[in-house]
Amino acid sequence: MKLTSAKVTMDVPHHGYRAAAKQRGRAGPPTGDSVLFEDTSSGAPAMNTPAYYTPGYNMAGPANEMQGDAAVNNLFTDPMANAAMMYGSTLANTGKDMVNKEISRFMSVNKLKYFFAVDTRYVLKKLMILLFPYTHQDWEVRYHRDTPLTPRQDVNAPDLYIPTMAFITYILLTGMALGIQQRFSPEVLGLCASTALVWIIIEVLVMLLSLYLLTVHSDLSTFDLIAYSGYKYVGMIFTVLCGLLFGSDGYYVGLAWSSCALMFFIVRSLKMKILPSISQDTMGTGSSTKPQFRLYITVATAVFQPIIIYWLTSHLVR
Repeated sequence: MKLTSAKVTMDVPHHGYRAAAKQRGRAGPPTGDSVLFEDTSSGAPAMNTPAYYTPGYNMAGPANEMQGDAAVNNLFTDPMANAAMMYGSTLANTGKDMVNKEISRFMSVNKLKYFFAVDTRYVLKKLMILLFPYTHQDWEVRYHRDTPLTPRQDVNAPDLYIPTMAFITYILLTGMALGIQQRFSPEVLGLCASTALVWIIIEVLVMLLSLYLLTVHSDLSTFDLIAYSGYKYVGMIFTVLCGLLFGSDGYYVGLAWSSCALMFFIVRSLKMKILPSISQDTMGTGSSTKPQFRLYITVATAVFQPIIIYWLTSHLVR
């Protein structure tokens, strides 16, 4: 024991205590010398040693990146993978075309865009006609090469922008009226909205069924009927506002005014769509249905509007 310790001490150069300790920590034990303990300082550095640890250093990083690049290259060079990708893309495009085709069977997107082709000038003029239709003279819908002009070009063309905005405004006004009367709740507001929507659906379905049973050949489409049925919300908003501002007396005055204006508007508008087919039946080119039945449909549609207005607004004013 003493001889070995002396030999080790003699091999270390005399450069001071700190230098001797540093060099002794890095050099391995001399080969051929017997030591009591195996020196493992020349092996892998400990992870908590500051000299060998750098934050963020990943020893397995390059190998993983090389493996990822190889996998990507194999994916793009594999003909089976390319075929599967092409087949999936073709299948997705085919599914998209099928969905668009099914939607087009029930709803034409281009035709729907026609009913929303409006501008500020058209909206203002249309609202004036809905509230004051007695001063409007020309009710004929204009055409260009057998195609009706857009609403922004013809104020007599039906649109869906005003009915949609009027429906939303009516729901908001309903919430405000119920809040003023301390009767507001989300359930009541949802019930009012669903009831108003169901009434429009019922009205449109009844109109379509009547036109079908009477074999009336007219220019009316489903979107036209929704537009003419949705114009009543403008009168409903006017009626509720009159009731909130002037009480029950103002409500009934507003109801009478909006009902008469809407009936006049419906009759004059549908007259250009339904009644012209009467002359065709008279000439023998139409169906054998009596012409007065078409007039009854127009009048019944107009008379039905005040009933719905009263049903949907009477509970909002006290």
